[in-house]
Amino acid sequence: MMIDLKQIFDIVGESKDLDLKINADELSGIRGIDLSGPVSVKGRVYNRAGVVYLEYSADFTLMHTCDRCLKDFRRDYQFSFGHIVVPSLNSDNDDYIVAEGDRIEMNDIAVTDILLQLPVKILCRDDCKGLCMVCGCDLNEGSCEHIN
Repeated sequence: MMIDLKQIFDIVGESKDLDLKINADELSGIRGIDLSGPVSVKGRVYNRAGVVYLEYSADFTLMHTCDRCLKDFRRDYQFSFGHIVVPSLNSDNDDYIVAEGDRIEMNDIAVTDILLQLPVKILCRDDCKGLCMVCGCDLNEGSCEHIN
């Protein structure tokens, strides 16, 4: 969703509330992401003392396969993000979001933030024991003769 920020850049104290949904089909091309519903994005963009801030939270549920025991499970996530938005930038700097033509693509920003925040290793629970390397039995459900 494109958000026009011209008025926010021009008027100190101006703000705009955000409330949007990112559908699962928009993330279908990202390998390893299996949404069980839309991503809910809520927040606001505001100008304080001439600096434009973007603050928002993203709520969503993902279907995962545990990296240790291979069980499928669902997990709810809620992340909060904050950025400074600038109309232009003279050098490469990842600390700011550049509003090309006074507009930002909120879906792209949210998806990038979410992907960077997700853990690399996904476990069904912190103490998951995984599978036996010899017979493949699920060590969370019991032990086998191969484990001492």
